[in-house]
Parts: sequence; structure tokens; C-alpha cells
Amino acid sequence: MALIVRAARADDLPAMLALYRQLNPNDPPAGADAAAAAWGALIGNPGTTVFVADVDNIPVSSCTLVIIPNITRGARSYALIENVVTDAAHRRKGLARSLLAAALDAAWGAGCYKVMLATGRTDAETLRFYEQSGFSRGGKTHFEARRV
Repeated sequence: MALIVRAARADDLPAMLALYRQLNPNDPPAGADAAAAAWGALIGNPGTTVFVADVDNIPVSSCTLVIIPNITRGARSYALIENVVTDAAHRRKGLARSLLAAALDAAWGAGCYKVMLATGRTDAETLRFYEQSGFSRGGKTHFEARRV
């Protein structure tokens, strides 16, 4: 297995749509034009990197890092990691751990003072995975507002 961790490219869109279907199987599919426009905006957004883990030239795992400029904490940025997903056939091989390490390295390299990650998963195995990847629970209380 030849593993490469890299930033996503425009031609990764079909593979990413397949991965994201595994992340959120109940999401309504976006139309082809809307998906292409959103993907182009996402990977073209300064401060945003979609990391992918390629196995044999196919993206099979991904996470998105967003670095946000900030004027507190000595004007040090902070970052968010979202949409962590690995293809079901490639789980438990260290791919997501490699991606999270690359995302954290990029955030620390950009001078971020913290990186936040939220998950909707509550199973102990997933939470332990994030802790073993460098994240801790209990630092802050997470809230969200959603529009359905």
C-alpha cells in the first residue's frame, strides 16, 4: 500500500463525493454543477486545505482544515478540522491519524494557538481515536446552531 497525504485537487471531486456519502449517507446529493462550484470554492479558499490520503492514487480518507485569522491571543490564528472520513474498506490502517497529524502540523506551522475538532460520534472508540490523535475533551463546551 503506497500512502500519500496531500492537499486535494480539482480532479478529486468524484472520489470526495463518494467519501462524503459515507460520512453523511442521508444527505441529499448536490447537483453536478453545485458540487463542482462548491468544491472549487472550498479548495480555492485561502486558509482552507482539504487533506486527502491516497492509496494507489485514489483518495480514501480526508479531513478539512480551516485556519482563521484572529486578533486575540497575540493575533495568533486558530483552526478548525471538519469532515474527517475514511472509506469503510480502508479503516483501521492509520490513514485518518496521518491526515490529522498533517492538519495539525499545518496549523502549528501557520502559528495557530489551538485547533478545534467536533464530532457527532459518541462511541468510545471514536472518542479515544481523537484523543490518541492529539485532541482532548472537556476544554470547552461546544454549541452549534443548524438550519435544516
